Amino acid sequence: MSSLRQLIGADLKRYRGRASFKDGVIAYLRVSGFRFMFWHRIAHRCRSNKALYLFPWLVLSRLKYKYGYDIPAETHIEPGFYIGHFGGIVVSPLAKIGRNCNISQGVTIGFNPRGKRQGYPVLGNEVYIAPGAKIIGRVTIGNNVAIGANAVVLDDLPDNSVAAGNPARVVSTNGAAGYIINKAD
Repeated sequence: MSSLRQLIGADLKRYRGRASFKDGVIAYLRVSGFRFMFWHRIAHRCRSNKALYLFPWLVLSRLKYKYGYDIPAETHIEPGFYIGHFGGIVVSPLAKIGRNCNISQGVTIGFNPRGKRQGYPVLGNEVYIAPGAKIIGRVTIGNNVAIGANAVVLDDLPDNSVAAGNPARVVSTNGAAGYIINKAD
């Protein structure tokens, strides 16, 4: 398990290319995605202690409305998470997101309440999700996967695939090469 400092540093590296204190201050003041994830990381760590959890939860709740990122503190997100653009992002509290993932505006990673895919998505490492994409239900997204704009993913996607369409289908095996930059170690 990574320390809180390592998690925040990994996120910072995705935004700034390095993780110095000065870069952290600049990113915190200028980049809404980093500021949101800073407080998400703190709230996620403090969940088991009600006294410590209240303040980060209040800050995170305020930022959810301010920026349009509905990513609950309960959501498990590995190091190196990158929010590419402002607004309209919804992630289920029980979804799992791997290392070095990029998410764009208008993306939903959500719960399916019925059928054979009832459940929550699990995303692998180095996944790029383009604007407007939806990943719904008990779906497993492999490593190094790119999901195209406005794609609706209802089935598992293998490693190194590129998916597009509604419903999403694998259209290439080039993966997310070139979309994931400044990877956290």
